[in-house]
Amino acid sequence: MNEVTTIGLDLAKNVFQVHGVDASGRAVVRRQLRRSQVVPFFEKQVACLVGIEACATSHHWAREIAKFGAADACQICEALREAQQERCRGCGGDL
Repeated sequence: MNEVTTIGLDLAKNVFQVHGVDASGRAVVRRQLRRSQVVPFFEKQVACLVGIEACATSHHWAREIAKFGAADACQICEALREAQQERCRGCGGDL
């Protein structure tokens, strides 16, 4: 079994999507998690890079996940938010 090196987490109100890939980029994990399953899921994972979408609750989840060794989860949130704002500025809108 290949080890997950990067996980993408799509946040939602109740059901979250998790997509994990190995070092070669091959999908290893594709799951839906209910809110109550997120922390137990990350407790079982090896420390890896976690990408989280920028939204109102992203910093909360980044802090929760970082407790288990996720690499720079809060910095990822900020980088995604900056990218989202840049895209919005490019189309003339305001985030």
